[in-house]
Formats: sequence, C-alpha cells, structure tokens
Amino acid sequence: MAGTTLIDPATEQVIGEVEHTPLEEVDAAVERARVAQRGWAALAPADRALALRRFATVVDGHLEELAQLEVRNSGHPISSARWEAGHVRDVLNYYAGAPERLLGAQIPVGGGIDVTFHEPIGVIGVIVPWNFPMTIASWGFAPALAAGNAVLLKPADWTPLTAIRLGELALESGLPEGLFQVLPGRGSIVGNRFVTHPHVGKVVFTGSTEVGRQVAAGAAERLKPVTLELGGKSANVVFADADLERAAASTPGSVFDNAGQDCCARSRLLVERSVLDRFLELLEPAVKAFRVGAPGDEATEMGPLVSATHRDAVASFLDDTLDVAFRGSAPGGPGYWMAPTVVLAGRGDRIATEEVFGPVLTVLPFEDEADAIALANSSIYGLSGSIWTNDLGRGIRVARGVQSGTISVNSHSSVRYTTPFGGMKASGLGRELGPDAPLAFTETKNVFFATSAG
Repeated sequence: MAGTTLIDPATEQVIGEVEHTPLEEVDAAVERARVAQRGWAALAPADRALALRRFATVVDGHLEELAQLEVRNSGHPISSARWEAGHVRDVLNYYAGAPERLLGAQIPVGGGIDVTFHEPIGVIGVIVPWNFPMTIASWGFAPALAAGNAVLLKPADWTPLTAIRLGELALESGLPEGLFQVLPGRGSIVGNRFVTHPHVGKVVFTGSTEVGRQVAAGAAERLKPVTLELGGKSANVVFADADLERAAASTPGSVFDNAGQDCCARSRLLVERSVLDRFLELLEPAVKAFRVGAPGDEATEMGPLVSATHRDAVASFLDDTLDVAFRGSAPGGPGYWMAPTVVLAGRGDRIATEEVFGPVLTVLPFEDEADAIALANSSIYGLSGSIWTNDLGRGIRVARGVQSGTISVNSHSSVRYTTPFGGMKASGLGRELGPDAPLAFTETKNVFFATSAG
C-alpha cells in the first residue's frame, strides 16, 4: 500500500511512514460513519455534551504528547505547539455546550403552531491543511459532532500525526466507533471521494484557493454544501497617527509566526508615506531580534518551513530584482530554514499580489485613508488584516471599508473560537467558529401543527 514518508523539517530526518487510505476503505468508512451517526444523533443532547467533554478531558491529558508530535512533524516551535494542543481542548469544551443550545423557533401562524428544528446533515468530510494540522481539524470536527453528525477527517500528507492521534484519543474517550475517523491519504483520492460520495452530506475544506475552487465545483454538481477557508494576502495598515513603536514591535509576529505559513499572515505592510522611513527604522531591529531556531527550544519564535519543496516555492519569489530592505537570521545546516525577509515592492509586483505563504513581508506606502482602503482591497483575497490608528472614527471607517472577513484594530488577533472566522472574495465561503458554527452542520426543518377543530 502506498504511503507518505514523514520528515522532521528541522533536521531532515525520517520520523515515520503513514499509509494512504485506499478508495474502497474510504467507502467503508462512510458506511461505518452512517451507522454511528444515527446512534449519536439519537442520544439526548446532554449525553452528547458529556461525551464531548470527556473527549476534551482526554485531550487535556495528552497536551504535551500532541505538542511534541507537532514539533517533530510540522516544525512548530514548542511554545506554539502547546498553545495549539490546548486550543483543541478548549474548542471541544466550547462546543460541548452546543447540543443543549441548538434551539429552534416557534413562529406565529394562523390555524396552528409552526416550529423549526435543526437536524444534523449526517456524515461530514473535513479536509485540513498542513500548516495548523490539529487546530484547524478541531474547527471542523468539534461543531460538527456537537450538531449530531459523524466526521471523516483527512489530514494533509505532510503533517498527519496529530490528527491520527486525536482520532485515537476520541476512541479512548468513549466516542462511538465510526463516529470520528481519520483517513490519511491523497487529496485526489480521499478528499475527492468526500466530494463525490452520495452519503457524505457536506465538505469542509481548508487549503489553497485553486483546490478550493475544484472542491466547490465538484460539490456544486451534487448540490452538496461546502465551507471553504482558502488563501490570504492580508494587509497590516499603519496610519501616521498610530502608536508606531507598538505597531512595529508587533509586526514580526503577525507575519513570521509559523514561518509565514498562515493564511492570516499580515504579509502586506501598508504604511502611510509620511511615516514610512520612521516605521522601517523601528521595524528593522524587531525583525532582526525575531528568534528563528530549533523548534524544541522554549525561546524559539519561528521554526523551519514545512518541506524542501515549499521552501523552494517561497524562495522563488525572492529574485535579484527585488529591493530587500533587511533580513533577520536563520540557522544553517540541515533543516528547511529561511530568514525573515522584508522587501519594498511596487503595487503590481508579483510578491505584492500573490500569496507567498512564507516568512516574507512586502512593504507598500499609501497616501491617505481612501488610498489605504483601495490598496488593501486591491488583492483578490479577503481573509484577515489589521489597522493601526489612534483615531477611533478612522478605525471604524477603515474596518468597515476593507473587504476582509476578520479585522483587528490596534491588534493582530485573527482567531478566537468564540467568534466567527472566514474570508471574503477568493479567501473562501462560509464561516467557522463562534456560537453559530454548529448550525452550519444542520438542516433547518419546518413543521406545522394544525390546531383547528375543523
């Protein structure tokens, strides 16, 4: 059976082999999921809630194990990996409250009583990327399970280990067999079968815009709903009246976290022209101080890129024609390392318009508020972004004017499990997280009860 050889991106050493799921096993998994889902949906909401809390408790007992797996498989710094493992636990606990709060409505009508019910879709296919393997997986499986569905999870080829372990922990916690299954393998086989299988009722996909379009097209042929979280080219907009010192100090983390392998990375730095030179003076020492090194080191802020292939793809953006303002540092020797890099670019340059998905920050000046909004909106993407200003009115105007699904003012925060997350334009369809996420895994049924005596 074919499989993927897993490489530690910090050492280039082989850490294991994971077999791919063949097509016939995907179909068998769907049938197991259908059986498990019927029993799961029939449980009292309080019992489903209790089961999800037990799952969260078991995950809590394995946080360090999950974090260390992510360090070795993905190259995430240990401090980040620990946060990510804790995030999975917290997401499960948050959505454990949902089964008892999926409230329908009573609608006033004549001649009877009209009520709505939120009923589970059935089997959900969740396809997750390699950049945040366990956190993004939890955004799909936790609310889907809470709403009464079964979940089939396909992890990315390069980074399947934490997802596989979460599937094992789900069984250890007592979740019914077949309810939550992890199916490693090729997207062209496993992921595509999620799209084409008549008994997979919805597909959740996080990944590139190019593949997202293919998923959407295949699902549309079958009238199958999708949630898509795709690419990004988020803007970090700095106005002259902002706290420049604070904005500059926080900028490296906003783009170089996870080596820039983040759809939310603020990879376009838009600075009001009158303070551009001053801001770059403040930014340079912050970039050079950003610690790139061994993922297991507690002080490391950025690890390696995920693979040699991806490092080469990122490096292809950095040709000799670019105006590199300054760079940070990175280790030599084995590992897929790249120094954090800040470049000055023109508005139409490839590096200013395409998603690099690496530790590269592109700087572009703007003239005034209207120009800032127009420049931020010049990208095909609209996932996230930041606005730095001490003018409250301006902050509100620009936040409303920028076409992105998640905006922060005087902050770089993109993700809270308690608030909605998702993109506009080529960054995707639908929303994840927040209190309404379980509703995205249900169908609304309307029932009328006649009360007239005639």
